Amino acid sequence: MEHRLVTHIEKALGWAGPGSVGTAFARGRLTNPELPARLLTPHKLLDLIKRRHLANPQLRCYAQGDEIHPSTFLSANVNRRRQAVSQADMVALGRILNEGGTVVLDHVDFFDPTLEVACRALGWWSGELTSANAYLAVGETDGFHLHWDDHEVIAVQISGEKSWEVRGPSRPAPMYRDAERNRTPSEEVLWKGTMRAGDVMHIPRGYWHAATRLGSGSRGHSLHVTFGFTKRTGVTWANFLSDAARADETFRQNLESDEGATHKVLTDKLSALATDYSPERYLDELRSSTPPARHLPYVTAFGRPDGVAAVTEFAPSIVRSGDTVQVCGGGKRLTFHERAEAGLRTLLSGHPVYLDGTSEDIITLADLLITEGLCEPLTGESSSGYTGLVTPVTYSKQPPTSA
Repeated sequence: MEHRLVTHIEKALGWAGPGSVGTAFARGRLTNPELPARLLTPHKLLDLIKRRHLANPQLRCYAQGDEIHPSTFLSANVNRRRQAVSQADMVALGRILNEGGTVVLDHVDFFDPTLEVACRALGWWSGELTSANAYLAVGETDGFHLHWDDHEVIAVQISGEKSWEVRGPSRPAPMYRDAERNRTPSEEVLWKGTMRAGDVMHIPRGYWHAATRLGSGSRGHSLHVTFGFTKRTGVTWANFLSDAARADETFRQNLESDEGATHKVLTDKLSALATDYSPERYLDELRSSTPPARHLPYVTAFGRPDGVAAVTEFAPSIVRSGDTVQVCGGGKRLTFHERAEAGLRTLLSGHPVYLDGTSEDIITLADLLITEGLCEPLTGESSSGYTGLVTPVTYSKQPPTSA
């Protein structure tokens, strides 16, 4: 999937591909000044919050660097069925912002098609699950104290400005669950300055950083989005081997055994398991077996869709073998006749594909991919997530005006 955000991030940070994610601090500027506002705006973020049932910690608020108790800005309304639903108190949120506070919405990509498509494109590009968090701050606010994250982060300043300080790691590759705590900030300051609309920054896991609007003026604001990449580690692979070992009865036996050869057998079998399931195989199978986080079903009563798009978390594998084509992705392994190869590569390209004017074979193939969960029908809302960011594929001169 060729997404403009991915292309501009690579150019801004001077990267030639996803291999640079997690390696070093980097900072740059997007060359398209209209791109940030295309991703999100302050009013759009507040509108998303207004229309959803949200709970803490997905929705959080801060003032003077400290977290505000959820009861201050969340209300439990009782609907006509006497069901209590948690949602934001928008009056309270407005007051928090006007008094110099910060509003944070985690996984905003779950609610917005533009950021959903952006995260999917970054996931296909990086080979790692990607999510987006939005941070809106108004006026003089202390933001977040010096801290580090247990995942890689690409921050895009959407509007306004915010001051940052980024330091190096105090311990190589720290983890959330680690052998020792990582509480002492590094003394090495890598960069200290102000992020303005269009600026982009990459902060590797374990790098200490803080953001603030102190000294920026009482009438200004800042909106930035962080794209988080949860990369797999050697520990992740070792945990997988531990789970895979459960299938072998030998590993399920008690270690306190009278048979002296048991420990030698376990050592040999664990070595063989690690060789069979190499880190490369583990990553490949993890990506192909991960189902889509969300999927719009195909309801035949609604009629055939005008278009489709792939929704797998990672790019599907399409491999031709003799007169068949194997597709692996989204937790599915499917086999097709070689005649379907061209259609599969188009429909599973990550680009929106409009079906007006195409053959019956392509439409049937699209129906099957939707049923299997690798694609979903395009609607007016989901199509908007691609507009101007991902080039559509059409089988006729003009795509449909509505989905």
